[in-house]
Amino acid sequence: MQVTMYEMTVPIANRMLGSLSAILDKGAAFATAKKIDETVLTGARLAPDMFALTRQVQIACDMIKGAAARLGGVEVPSHPDNETTFAELKARVAKVRDFINSIPAANFTGSESKPLTLKMRHGDKHFDNGLDYLRYYAMPNFYFHITTTYNILRHNGVELGKADFIGG
Repeated sequence: MQVTMYEMTVPIANRMLGSLSAILDKGAAFATAKKIDETVLTGARLAPDMFALTRQVQIACDMIKGAAARLGGVEVPSHPDNETTFAELKARVAKVRDFINSIPAANFTGSESKPLTLKMRHGDKHFDNGLDYLRYYAMPNFYFHITTTYNILRHNGVELGKADFIGG
């Protein structure tokens, strides 16, 4: 059986976005239980030169919606980066899930062999094909920013374990 680009993108993204949403729920519950202003957590970072939790979630969402759109042959939607609360971050995650699930599986056919070019701040980034883009750029970035979100909350005392990350 050959795995399709759709199967390597959308179901995995759904699972991980579900985990991300559940992790954010635990962060919100922790803030409420400890009577902490949630923006303390959403503004937290692991190191001074790293993005805060809010930006980590935004980038994870942008990475996977961009991958699904590019591989699915549709326009990448623009979402303003204005979230500050857990509820707003969860809404963004839900919006991205809805978007990626709206792309028909058939749209992904052939995307594994099509070259891609991303317009970046520091110049264009070229990929020989969609498979390389997904494997070596989009998914590693997606996982990195979800992992960093998890780590920021865990570092700040939110009780999270590997099962929260893996989900299911």
